[in-house]
Amino acid sequence: MIDTNLMKWPEEKVQALMSHYKEILALLGEDPDREGLLKTPERVAKAMLTLTRGYDVDPKAVLLGAKFKEDYHQMVIVKDIDFFSMCEHHMLPFYGKAHVAYIPNGYITGLSKIARVVDIFSHRLQVQERMTLQIKECIQEALNPLGVMVVVEAKHMCMQMRGVEKQNSITTTSDFTGAFNQAKTREEFMNLIRNNYQ
Repeated sequence: MIDTNLMKWPEEKVQALMSHYKEILALLGEDPDREGLLKTPERVAKAMLTLTRGYDVDPKAVLLGAKFKEDYHQMVIVKDIDFFSMCEHHMLPFYGKAHVAYIPNGYITGLSKIARVVDIFSHRLQVQERMTLQIKECIQEALNPLGVMVVVEAKHMCMQMRGVEKQNSITTTSDFTGAFNQAKTREEFMNLIRNNYQ
């Protein structure tokens, strides 16, 4: 787990963002020089750099850095991967779980690397549909498996806090390649991610 409190961001980036956030506070009708808001521009600048840190990492390189030859050809599933992301339309959070499966074709990767790929793509300004596609394509390109399937379930604050204000709606997206084009394989994956194992 990354301790975001220890992250060091380029000072020029932090300063540039701070000046913009100070101006935003004033435009909203606040006094950016009052005691409670004095450090807000710096805090928000660092928070935004943390929430978009995925731009600085190559997810394909993460998978290739832990790629191992293995004669295993059954489904590998990493499910219930928690994520937080920022909707690019309103810059409000969406959050939920990603479930990822692939069928190796001579090579596997470290299980934590699948979760890391989700983390990298979610820490960018996103739409859920594109994030789902990017995770799938990254694993397919890096490992060349017999198939990949990704299912993402999320709640969107832009729907909960503004617009239609629907609090309990969940958006589900999926994408797949190769062996998962067969309905039976997709069904097996869906059954496995719904199974509680408890």
